[in-house]
Amino acid sequence: MTKEIRLDGIRIGYGISGSFCTFGRSFDAAVRLKILGAELVPVMSFNAANLSTRFGKAQDNVAHIEEIAGRKAILTIEDAEPIGPKKMCDIMAVAPCTANTIAKLALGITDTPLTMAVKSHLRNNRPVVIAISTNDALAACAKNIGMLQNLRNYYFVPYSQDDSVNKPNSAVADFSLLPETIAAALDGRQLQPMLRY
Repeated sequence: MTKEIRLDGIRIGYGISGSFCTFGRSFDAAVRLKILGAELVPVMSFNAANLSTRFGKAQDNVAHIEEIAGRKAILTIEDAEPIGPKKMCDIMAVAPCTANTIAKLALGITDTPLTMAVKSHLRNNRPVVIAISTNDALAACAKNIGMLQNLRNYYFVPYSQDDSVNKPNSAVADFSLLPETIAAALDGRQLQPMLRY
């Protein structure tokens, strides 16, 4: 970071979708946001909240983000719907955001707590930050990423190919840049450069 930022009192809807291999980085980023003064409202997709993988047990992942945020995670569509009407968040961050969730957001599909949270939040014309993590960012998902990048109120955490030799279509956000991206998005700016090496 070039200069220290503060996010005192900023209410961040902290969305997590099922890119389990980046959960550790997401949790670290959430801790950093708390240190910077933000209030987190955790929201998880059904898969993120209910699937256990080699990267951790489902109940442990839910408990961990709840411990970081200091509040219960939103895990149902019904509980996510009031985010917009009650103006619960100043900004939303989806970190990680899978290709599946990106496709749903791009096409307006609302069938998980996370997609409902984003839809509800967007009714207030407030920003949404996307931290992509997908093996097909440069293949099947590319058109959906492009759609979101062209829509108002969406901002992307800078990202790059994570293993161009073994996974040439894969891209992952630099989670360490989440606070900077959020600060820029709150000012209506996309953090640049968006594509990193």
